[in-house]
Amino acid sequence: MKRRDLLRHLQAQGCRPEREGARHTLWINPATGAVESVPRHAEIGKHLARKICRGLSVPQPRGA
Repeated sequence: MKRRDLLRHLQAQGCRPEREGARHTLWINPATGAVESVPRHAEIGKHLARKICRGLSVPQPRGA
């Protein structure tokens, strides 16, 4: 899945970027306090997208 599609999904679920790292962006779910890193690759594998969503306690995006 495209990175921008995953980021749109995370924002729609109430998550927000916490800080920028060298190769990753840390995203936080303010409702749960969970933090996950999202790599800065144009394409993110569906298994990784599912793991990120699971870690942030949000539903999986369509197509992942």
